[in-house]
Amino acid sequence: MDLSLSPFHFVTLDQTQVRSCLFYPPKNNQSNFFEYGFSVKNGRTMASFFAVPFSYGKGLPPKPEPNCRTVFTKSRIEDRPIIGEPDLGIIIGKLVLMGKFKEALEFFEILESREEPMDMSTCDSLVNACIALKSSTGAKRVFYYLIQRGFSSDLYINNRVLLMLLKCGLISDADRWFDEMPERNVVSWSIMVNGASNLGFYKEALGLFVKIWEELTDGDSRIFAAAIRACAGLAVASYGMQLHACTVKMSLETEIFISCALVDMYSKCGIIEDARMVFDLMPEKNVVGWNSMIAGYALNGYSEEAMDLYYEMQRASVKMDQFTYSCTIRVCARLALLEHAKQAHAGLVRNGFGLDTVANTALVDFYSRWGRIEDARRVFDKMIKPNVISWNAMIAGYGNHGMGMEAIELFKQMLSKGMKPNHVTFLAVLSACSYSGLSDQGWHYFESMSRDHKIKPRAMHYACMIELLGREGLLDQAFSLIRDAPFKPTENMWAALLTASRVHKNFELGRFAAERLIGMEPEKLANYIVLLNIYNASGREDDVTKVRQALLRRGLRLLPAFSWINIKKRSHGFLFGDKSHPQTSDIYKKLDEMMKEIVNYGYVPPVRSLLPDVLEEEDQLVVYHSEKLAVAFGLISTPEFTSLQVVQGHRICGDCHATLKLIAFVTRREIVVRDAGKFHHFKRAKCSCGDYW
Repeated sequence: MDLSLSPFHFVTLDQTQVRSCLFYPPKNNQSNFFEYGFSVKNGRTMASFFAVPFSYGKGLPPKPEPNCRTVFTKSRIEDRPIIGEPDLGIIIGKLVLMGKFKEALEFFEILESREEPMDMSTCDSLVNACIALKSSTGAKRVFYYLIQRGFSSDLYINNRVLLMLLKCGLISDADRWFDEMPERNVVSWSIMVNGASNLGFYKEALGLFVKIWEELTDGDSRIFAAAIRACAGLAVASYGMQLHACTVKMSLETEIFISCALVDMYSKCGIIEDARMVFDLMPEKNVVGWNSMIAGYALNGYSEEAMDLYYEMQRASVKMDQFTYSCTIRVCARLALLEHAKQAHAGLVRNGFGLDTVANTALVDFYSRWGRIEDARRVFDKMIKPNVISWNAMIAGYGNHGMGMEAIELFKQMLSKGMKPNHVTFLAVLSACSYSGLSDQGWHYFESMSRDHKIKPRAMHYACMIELLGREGLLDQAFSLIRDAPFKPTENMWAALLTASRVHKNFELGRFAAERLIGMEPEKLANYIVLLNIYNASGREDDVTKVRQALLRRGLRLLPAFSWINIKKRSHGFLFGDKSHPQTSDIYKKLDEMMKEIVNYGYVPPVRSLLPDVLEEEDQLVVYHSEKLAVAFGLISTPEFTSLQVVQGHRICGDCHATLKLIAFVTRREIVVRDAGKFHHFKRAKCSCGDYW
């Protein structure tokens, strides 16, 4: 077959049976050097050749053909011919160097079919490919190839294979390989202990640490650090303290690996004072040490201390990483520090971590949690590879804001992208359906969990369905679902039934659910308050007295309801009947004006309201509840077109809910209230919760 080749042009010679390669010059006869690329295909494999130089002159034949054993490109396995018996080890090595890990494993399939042995360089390249891809399948293939071929190499390669097996999650294969290693050094033990600890096999990691002393006379800081992390995973401080003592005796306590592991261990065991002591004694604090201490404070509920340490880290000019920012954003979400979270977001982008999945997921969660659902979606849409946690956060965000259809559409998009949902995903979807009253869709996805996705519904999924039935007033069916559940009813299930009973004023069923809740959570004050108000609303004065006596016996007392609003980057808090604010007179004047105006739109002051978790003393000051004061302050402090966002630590009462709907209508503003249960978007005399909360 005669083909005219143009410079830098690639052609395929199909059905070629010969091994020789023929070159034909271009039609002009100028004496120059050209470069050609072409591929040869014979139905089994394809080999491509690049940068093939030759010269020709007038009347002269082409220069001798080049060596056909050059560079191979990616192609289907069944389409690669064996041309000049190429050295597959060299090909695999070059592909790994170029970052073409999948292609390297494809060529390994050819190597598996041959009887020739694998050299150490090829093995090392395949190990790199499997680790880069985190391919458990590839790692198993390499492992069994070495086992079947009786592969024998030096200690370095054996350690590399051990590392590959652990990085790919193959703990049993790693254990077998470790046992059969003819020689082991401190690196081998360190890899094994670290791998077992990272995979969550904490007891096994500690067992390996004990065995180390049978073979080694000296310890290594990384082995100690891995053992300490295993203690953190088990949350067993006593073992960790013994290891801490050993490191002190061996003068290893100032090693950076040891110090960071100790901070993490003490934090996870709840001994935050000792964690801070270790942190303060570190001679040099790197970013891992700072992150461990900030995360420790956040884990143990010391959010203010975590933020203080974050600012101290800034002042120390420590270069922060994506973990620093993601942890800080989560702390800001807990403290409602919107402006601080925005600064962390800016720092994340400024320092080159704008595409980090973990940090962006934290941002999605933060913006969703604090009413900025549009900002959350913008962050989510910019993520290149959102993981299942990212999808869950965005779906849950839509659900919490009463945007059930948007949550369902995003879930469908998640499935179309090939993402595999987990039980948290379905919890977010079902919560969205129950919050938005999407009954048909809710039952469809509840049934599809086990039918299509092989996920067994848990108690929290049942609680969503109970809430969905309760929203429709189907209290008998909701009670039947609790009774027929394949497990013992949980607190969330009874709480969902209690909410439905309160909304639909079925006091008898509400009393039954509240009593069950008190039996399961005797120290939870909110359960007593709901039961107290149910008795009070149904006129059962004797039972009211009994509940009050039970509260006194247990020493339980409801903290005053508290609400706050951010105005001009400053937080303003209010208690019910609060008169401590500098602008108290203006606030009360504005609230009184609004209360008079909404009477013209159908507002009726309550005689006796059934409040979710508010005591009678606070009920008497219903006109001046904390959320009303916060909204009144927002109205006098912001332009007329500005939406208001109020946060409160309790569930909003019925009167405040009705009042804010009408205030939003009269002022033509959107008022967003985040209470202890969910978001309420008040707009045009309606609420996103559909008056069910």
